Order: sequence, then structure tokens, then C-alpha cells
Amino acid sequence: MGIDTGDTAFVLICAALVFIMTPGLGFFYGGLGRRKNCVNNIMACVFILGLCMIMWVLFGYSLAFTGNHFGIIGGFGDFLLLGIGLEDPSPYAGTVSSYAFVGFQMMFALITPAIITGAVSGRMKFGALFIFIAAWSIIVYYPLAHMVWGEGGLLGAGLGAVDFAGGNVVHISSGVSGLVLCLALGKRFGYETTSYRLHNLPFVALGAGLLWFGWYGFNAGSALAANGLAAHAFLTTSFATAGGLLTWLFIDVIRGRKPSLVSGCTGIVAGLVAITPAAGFVPIYASVIIGFTAGPVCYFGILFVKKKLKIDDALDAFGCHGIGGMWGGIMTGVFATPAINSVCTDGLIYGAFRQFGAQLASILITIVVATVGTLICVGIVRVFTPLRVGKREELIGLDVSQHGENAYPSFNGLD
Repeated sequence: MGIDTGDTAFVLICAALVFIMTPGLGFFYGGLGRRKNCVNNIMACVFILGLCMIMWVLFGYSLAFTGNHFGIIGGFGDFLLLGIGLEDPSPYAGTVSSYAFVGFQMMFALITPAIITGAVSGRMKFGALFIFIAAWSIIVYYPLAHMVWGEGGLLGAGLGAVDFAGGNVVHISSGVSGLVLCLALGKRFGYETTSYRLHNLPFVALGAGLLWFGWYGFNAGSALAANGLAAHAFLTTSFATAGGLLTWLFIDVIRGRKPSLVSGCTGIVAGLVAITPAAGFVPIYASVIIGFTAGPVCYFGILFVKKKLKIDDALDAFGCHGIGGMWGGIMTGVFATPAINSVCTDGLIYGAFRQFGAQLASILITIVVATVGTLICVGIVRVFTPLRVGKREELIGLDVSQHGENAYPSFNGLD
């Protein structure tokens, strides 16, 4: 089968949309954090664009998508993409150029580790984060991408689990890893006595808008063709996100609070995350249910993590991405139907258990891989440098102590 120029153009456009999500996440995190850490929160996403792109061309794509070893990892057959020709169609999307598929998947390898940085905002050394992200990409991301999407992957081809655009690979992996990493770092100084103010709500809204915009490429592009399935994923993404936005605001109101912009933006992210694994497998009506339920699931999940467990997940990376990704994977097992996509089998709502069971098993395996892999990465980082900045550096702020810059030059550093 030859390359289709329309499908290839579509995937390239979607890849560009997914790319904008990483700097968009930087704005989202930059606005949610404290003023003295704004540069650091954005920089944590920016440096990943360089590091993870170079790793992807060197060996990342090859380890994720070339060859198969025990269903866990690929090989080095496409090191530096030397084994891929200019006009070769992708073995994973026969009408799409292999280069386009490489580029599209590269954008997932950028946004995923960037999500982790929100959990550790305000206290992790930049050098330690740099080493951690490099190690985590190799130990956690590339194997999970292979296990779910690669040839002969343990979770996809072996177990029969489905993940349309990254519920396991992107969101559960990064959310769980963020939780483990913030536990390894410990709480910010004064965490239980300090009131943390969101310093730039327009940044939060801009970031959420860029994420929603880019997510259309994230989900619709995962159809890997300009076809009806891509349009279906576009719509399910829209309706689930709208549902997450509205329910988050509604919860604020019924709890006696005013509906806030930051609540609406967080609801957007919750809806986007939850529909990601399901977008190309569930009917339209199911996407509405997934979005409406994702809001309260993530909302109260965040409260449980922060209020009951007292875990300092600074910008709710686990609360939104980990919990939202798990919920989306479970709902995929409930509502999936081969009438939408023949890759899956009937979900629980149709009286079948196989797909639901496969989804649960894949979520548990992803949690184990992310947890163990993160602990290994923490051990590797500690060989070279401490994980955490000193108390004085943290109080001054990571913008000045780690980068010698200040987002607001007139700011005195006390907030």
C-alpha cells in the first residue's frame, strides 16, 4: 500500500497540534504555580522539547516501535532513523509516511514527561529533573509505548487492551510517576501552613486553551488517517471536555463556592484526559457520560490526595492525569464497541467482560511499571545530584536559584 498524501498531511498537521500542547502545558503550570517559580515551571516543559526530540531520533522511536523483545521493548534497528526511507509507508499506518508517523509519535514523547513536572513544582533541582526525564523516557515511556502500541506489545497485542491516544502510555504513566516522585522529594517547606496563591489566571486560561486546541490533534490524529474515525474522535473529545468543564463548575457551586476560572480550566483538562483512551472506541453518548463523570472523579480524587493523604502534588498532575487516565481506561472497558472500531471488543455495558478485564489489567500493569521505573530513575539521579534544592533556594524561588531569571523583574521574591 502506497502513501496517501491526504492522510500524511492530516497526520503532520495533527503532530503540529500536539506539539503546541507542551508549551501550552508550560503556561498552564506557570500560571498555577507561585510567581517566584513561574520561569522554572515553564522551563521544565521547554527543555523537554530539546532533550526528548534528540533522544527520539537517536533511539527512542526505535525502542518503542521497531522490533519486539518479549512484548516489552523494541530494538535499535532504526537508530537515527537510518532504516526508514523517504517514501516508506508506516507499518503502523499503511497510507501514512513513516516520517509522519515518527513525527506524530515524537510529540507524545514530549508532552508525557512534561506532565510529571507539575507534581514537583517549586522544589526539584533543575539538573536533577533533566537527568530524571532522560532516564524516565528510557525506563518507563519507551517500554509502555511499545507494550501498548508497538508490534507484539504485551498490553496491546498480548492482553488485548486498547488505548486510543494515550490513557495508559501518557496520562496514567506520568500521573503515577509524578505522585511517586513528589513523595520521594517530600513536601514543600511550610506546605501545611502556607496559603499557595495562583499567581496568573490568564496564563492558566491560555494554557488550557492551547491544550484543548492541541488535543484535537492528539485524539483525532490517533486515527492515523483523515477518515470518519478521526472525525468521531474529534467529536468525542469535544463533548467529554465540555462535560468535564461544566461538572467541575457545578461542584464548586453546590459546595457553596463561586464558579472560578481555574476550576473551569481544571475541568477542561480532566475531561480531555478521561476521553483520551476512549475517543476512538466509544459511541458519542458515552463520551458525554465520560466527561460528566470525569469532573467529580478527579475533583474528589484531588481532595483525597491533598486533604486526606496530605501529599504535595503541587499542580495536581496525579489528580488530573493519573486519576483521569485510570477513569478513562475503565470507561473504555465499559463502553467500547467494535461498531466504532474493530480493534476492540464489546464493553461491559453490552454484557461482555473481556475488554473490561483487559482494561483493568493494563491499568494495574501501567501503575506497576510507572512506580518501579520512577523509583529506579530516582536512584539513578541520586548518584549524580540531590533531588531537591536547599531550603534557602526554595524560599528564594527556583526562577532565581536555578535559572538566574525572574518572570517579573520588579518582583521582590517574597511571594
